[in-house]
Amino acid sequence: MPASINYDYKRPKFFISSHWETIYPAFFRKIKNLPLVTRQRIETPDADFLDLDWMKQGANKVVIIQHGLEGSSTRPYVQGMAKCFYDNGFDVLAWNFRGCSGEINKTPRFYHSGATDDLDLVVNRALDYEEIYLVGFSLGGNLTLKYLGEAKRNEKIKKAVAISVPLDLDKGVHALHTARGLIYEKRFIRNLKAKVHQKASLYPDTLKTEDLALVKTLWDFDEYFTAPLHGFDGAVDYYRKCSAKFFLKGISIPTLIINAQNDPILSRESLDMNLTKDLSNVSMELTKHGGHVGFIANHPKGYYWSEERAVKYCLEN
Repeated sequence: MPASINYDYKRPKFFISSHWETIYPAFFRKIKNLPLVTRQRIETPDADFLDLDWMKQGANKVVIIQHGLEGSSTRPYVQGMAKCFYDNGFDVLAWNFRGCSGEINKTPRFYHSGATDDLDLVVNRALDYEEIYLVGFSLGGNLTLKYLGEAKRNEKIKKAVAISVPLDLDKGVHALHTARGLIYEKRFIRNLKAKVHQKASLYPDTLKTEDLALVKTLWDFDEYFTAPLHGFDGAVDYYRKCSAKFFLKGISIPTLIINAQNDPILSRESLDMNLTKDLSNVSMELTKHGGHVGFIANHPKGYYWSEERAVKYCLEN
């Protein structure tokens, strides 16, 4: 469907910077009255594990939430989305990518933007529900779109929403390595290097910590670690095979992409309104403001704009 500019979102007047819109929710937002969370650990076919956080109220529909790079199910943007869906009658399943639940995973592999085998395992845990909805943020948004576009999925999956999505991974990592994105790239690299050190103590023959000296950018990390660990022929091959923009045309259910034009992390290729113009099931809404996984709002119940928009989209006929 043709992309559009959504003028409904108006950022609060004090948030005059895209960086402030991005940083404030990550560090200062507190989700009040969060529903009871029950953690479930499931095994993967390769003898690893995934940790799933459930919020159940006996609903017949569930939303499955995918977090972003170096995020988790406990991040405010995940919890905020979870509460908004829960308050609107959904059960919620927010899961953690490998190594993101507070405990390092058991195999050399990490997680990455195209690891749809793990998402499929999680979806299969929710097949008792009559309806399944997917919501993904940033890397998790790319994962969600690739999952839906690479193969026909279970008919119980009704709709999906992807927020702050780097639709072109190659251009996205280069956008991070600019003055605008550098503060975020440095944080990502610091966290990823720490995980390599942790895992290297378990798999010294697979993970070479001396290669960390070569990692100055996120592209470097993907070249020396993400790609070889997950069977890709370098970073470029990884980006080409996993970027969501190459899978959009295969999506067969109603899907909404929400990206902010002032997102300090996304490249202009992820804001290209032509990406969805010839697609019957995928629509893109661009907002003027919002930052990256921000979309702060003054709501009496504490909801952010992206949360209300996602719920509204999933509920509408």
